[in-house]
Amino acid sequence: MYRSWLLLTFKVLLASAFAVPSVAGTPKPRMVVLTDVSTWETDDSESLVRLMVHADLLEIEGLVFTTGWSLDKTRDDFMGLIHDAVNAYEKDLPNLQKRSGQTAHLQDESRQQIGYWPSPQYLRDRTVFGSKKRGAEHVGKGNDSPGSDLIIKLAAEDDDRPLWITVWGGGNPLAQAVWKIQQNRSAAELKKFLNKLRVYTITDQDRDQRTPFTDSSHQWLRREFEKDLFFIWDECAWKFQNGTGKRNWPEYETHIQGHGNLGAVYPKYKYGVEGDTPAFLHLIPNGLNDPDIPTHGGWGGHAAWGVAADNETRCFTNHAGESKAACNALENHFYPATFNNFAARMDWAKKGIGNRNPVVAIDEDRTLDILTRKPQQGSQVILDASNSSDPDGDQLTFHWWVLSAAGTLKQDVKISNSKSAIASIDVPSDSAGKTFHVICEVTDNGTHNLSAYRRIIFEPTK
Repeated sequence: MYRSWLLLTFKVLLASAFAVPSVAGTPKPRMVVLTDVSTWETDDSESLVRLMVHADLLEIEGLVFTTGWSLDKTRDDFMGLIHDAVNAYEKDLPNLQKRSGQTAHLQDESRQQIGYWPSPQYLRDRTVFGSKKRGAEHVGKGNDSPGSDLIIKLAAEDDDRPLWITVWGGGNPLAQAVWKIQQNRSAAELKKFLNKLRVYTITDQDRDQRTPFTDSSHQWLRREFEKDLFFIWDECAWKFQNGTGKRNWPEYETHIQGHGNLGAVYPKYKYGVEGDTPAFLHLIPNGLNDPDIPTHGGWGGHAAWGVAADNETRCFTNHAGESKAACNALENHFYPATFNNFAARMDWAKKGIGNRNPVVAIDEDRTLDILTRKPQQGSQVILDASNSSDPDGDQLTFHWWVLSAAGTLKQDVKISNSKSAIASIDVPSDSAGKTFHVICEVTDNGTHNLSAYRRIIFEPTK
């Protein structure tokens, strides 16, 4: 009875806070973090802080401490760096919960909805060790770990959502989980397990930077399971964030460090800033992209299917060519929005007040769904976002634009009134059978201007 009352109370509060009943009740993306957090390469600790203040948008099902470029072997004391972030989150949680009006936690936190802040104990229960040693040579018999076992357990749950494995360090806990299923289950069961997973790796850190890719379990995963394992290998977004954050470090000193308890544990960079953050920015449910389609492009960059940086295996990648160019262009476009989103949430952590994102409505549709239009080629289509709103009453500006890298149409599309709430799209006369993607980007004028998005995919007909 109590649980039912609590669930009802939470849904009412959430619907009120978002002012968008159609968004309340939307499940979060499921994710696991594999991190090589350390004191001598501090960007993982930075990314953990940003992740904590976005915990209402992502179902963080595992925080796995493992190896990576900075660690060929794990150190027990570095596990404490993850707990530092969770402990700071616990202290700031009363302020963060004010953002959505949440006053309590569910007894069962296994299926979280957008807007729900998980309990600190939920996160602690899922903070475990992964592989103690780096590389493909430590995959196989005798190499199970709490992290690899957790991945197997999570993938087996009765849940329609995919399980994202975001790899901030080395990925051999994931490889160990795959190896164990391969050894002990049928081919059909292995395929089902692999199909449940989505992998986003920040470069390839399951090896020393100076050694061949053959040392890494990542290559084994891509080579052996190319047809069944969804695998993004990022070599662009992390570099952009790493370097741009470093160049803009005074902004982090001013708006991130010292803001609440989480800001107090946000360390200064050693080499770069938050290189691992794109792995979960890709998953943020903001109406911009479908994480299952890396060619959409979004806060986590852009990736396309092709030969990977090892020149042997294939996956979704962005290390060269058009996808690299698209990724850099999108990261450059969205960096101010992603930083402002972080800074505004750190205000909530510190003060319990702050700015909140607008809600984009296309006609009467207030969901985060990607929309599809199938107009006749040569026609004109009106897109109306005038029902968009801001939970804080801020003024809104509108920007309609074509994300050219996402579609197959290779010509310009004219958008009239692109800076207004209502825009007109001229569908090219020879566009049948091709696609183009229109983004509606809505930004408020609150402190730390915040943006929200909708994507409309055009599939013209004759």
